[in-house]
Order: sequence, then C-alpha cells, then structure tokens
Amino acid sequence: MVDAQSVKTSSNVAETGQGIDAAKKIKGRKRHLATDTLGLLLAVIVTAASVHDSAGGKQLLDQVAASLPDVAKVWVDGGYQTSVINHGARQGIDVEVVKRSSNTGFQPLPKRWVVERTFGWLMQHRRLARDYEALPQRSRAMIHWAMANKMSRELTGESTPTWRTEKDITPTAV
Repeated sequence: MVDAQSVKTSSNVAETGQGIDAAKKIKGRKRHLATDTLGLLLAVIVTAASVHDSAGGKQLLDQVAASLPDVAKVWVDGGYQTSVINHGARQGIDVEVVKRSSNTGFQPLPKRWVVERTFGWLMQHRRLARDYEALPQRSRAMIHWAMANKMSRELTGESTPTWRTEKDITPTAV
C-alpha cells in the first residue's frame, strides 16, 4: 500500500524544506509511505508538502523496486494519477487504484485502511505528531525508529507503557 500524509513543521525547519499542501491547507512536509499488507514499513520518503502525491509516489516506487524486487502489486488511492500507474508498470509493479464506494459518509476503503493504520501508529509517537527535524533525512530516520519500536513491541508482546498504576486499572467493588 502507498499513501502520503502531510504534517506541520516546527519553527526550526528551513522555509526551503517546507511547502504548502493546497488540498489540506497545511504548511510543512509530506511523508510518503509504502507498507506491506500487515502495515509494516517497506519504504519512506519525506518531501515538502507541496510535492504532489504522484511525484512522491514515483520516487517511492523507484525505492521499492530497487530494494524489494519481489513486490509485484501496489494499491493506491484516487489521488495518484495515471503517471504513477505507468511508472509502476515500467518498474514491473502493478499499481491498482482502490476506488471509493458511492455511499455517503465515512467508510474505510478495503486494503487501503492498512496504510492509514500505519500513519496512526506513527502519530502515537510524540516526536512524529509534528515534524521537528531540520533535515528530511532525519525525519525519515525518526519514522524508521518509530516503526522499529512498534515491531519490537509486537514481537515481544510488550504493551505500550502507561502512567496508570495497577491499582488504578483494577475496578473496585461497590
């Protein structure tokens, strides 16, 4: 799955490293992610928010094709244009656009909710709620670090640390 997320930046990020995502009206950076079907990170690119999803998608497909030659299919949302589909075909990757249903209201898109869940996992890391890093490479490293933390917690069965004590969690008899 491939998708992009725009995030605001802090004041220590240079103006040249930022952009404005006109669709979401966010001044900052955009994270382009590729995940597997479990939502685990395969590739990431950090660009200015003004970079269109299609341009970032092409760079991401190049990175995926170079580092993971076994990837044969990628699902994207409707924001990615035909140029991404054609670029994927040149890389040997079948790019399929997952269409929205005609029903009104919020509905999770099949297959696509996985990458949205990954963005949710990343936003649980306070350092990634806003982009504080001066360089995009550092932002990319922070995303890798957060995903390594997520995967190691999953493997060890460790839950997220909590500030509540065991006494607070146990219900009292009335």
